[in-house]
Amino acid sequence: MHRNESGVLVVLIQRQRFKWTASCEAMGGNGESGNWTYGDYLRLHELLELQGDERGISADEMHFIIVHQTFELWFKQIIRELSETREILDQVPVPEDDIPRAVSHLERTTEIFRLMANQWTVLETLTPQGFLAFRDGLGTASGFESFQMREFEALLGLETEDRMFGMDPIKTFRKLSERGGKDEEVLKRLEEQMQKSSLFESLIKWIERTPIMGSSFDGDDDKDVVRAYVEAHLESHLKMGQDALERMSDLDTEGADRMRERIDSSHQSAVSFLIPDGEISRSRAGLLFIESYRELPLLTWPRKLIDAFVELEESMAKWRHDHARMVERIIGKRTGTGGTSGVDYLDATARYRIFKDLWEVRTILVKPQNRPDLINAEFYGYTVDS
Repeated sequence: MHRNESGVLVVLIQRQRFKWTASCEAMGGNGESGNWTYGDYLRLHELLELQGDERGISADEMHFIIVHQTFELWFKQIIRELSETREILDQVPVPEDDIPRAVSHLERTTEIFRLMANQWTVLETLTPQGFLAFRDGLGTASGFESFQMREFEALLGLETEDRMFGMDPIKTFRKLSERGGKDEEVLKRLEEQMQKSSLFESLIKWIERTPIMGSSFDGDDDKDVVRAYVEAHLESHLKMGQDALERMSDLDTEGADRMRERIDSSHQSAVSFLIPDGEISRSRAGLLFIESYRELPLLTWPRKLIDAFVELEESMAKWRHDHARMVERIIGKRTGTGGTSGVDYLDATARYRIFKDLWEVRTILVKPQNRPDLINAEFYGYTVDS
């Protein structure tokens, strides 16, 4: 490299460095944006002052606080992931390219719940005596007062009537809001969330628009096509039960009668699921169609999305179950600090279900060879010759 070329290079580097420095200063100055240190970027100095060291807490209590603070940080991320998923599904129509993004949001949320379930094992290193040593210091503070948990439950679509004793999920926060300040802001935030459509509602509206046997949701013949599909499926479902009964011809009369009752009850449940109150539910018919013909190329991402919701709810149920077992291990059957029944209450929450239709549709599926013949197969990117 010649001397003059080297000089030009130095000038260019200096100019670029000047532009970078000016850009950083315009964005907030050194240490605030651009020229971050690790501590600045993560705001570690503030974060590490939030564990109560000034109160002279024990290692056990610090451990308890850090685990729960970590949960709340993950709750914040969960709310963000689920909110973006809802935004995607609220579009009409939902762009096909956005479905993989929705699946990614749900998969990340599932992994967060799995990670949080493992965090209970960390808390289980706290002995019953170790917890009792500082439990009184909690006063009435309880995980029941986690407003972020109430928020993501509302966002998902957990109904009040599905909660233990049909309790009002924000009653506690209405009382706390009387103190004003942040507590008042929390109540407003929760009320706003409860006024919005839930993620479950957004999902069901999206499923409702599923093309069934090539029919469009707003097509002139859609109702007739959907009804024919539902009736054909129910006919196959009934025959499946009758075939099962014939295979058990060696049962005694009493056993055969019990089996027949179970089959009849199962079929009536299928009818009630697909035709509630005498009207076909197009969303449930769409869900059944996706689950029944899930190998079709056009249905690949829709069934991945449905699977992602099921997996998410499963991970939540396991997280709640592990929470109950951790609490039982440490405090037994004691009443919770917030006045709940403790372990019994936590066990009840592990049975909460939000995406009920996604679970129930599995009960009424028939064998692939007994499905109604697919109409307009080419519409779904599949033909018998491909």
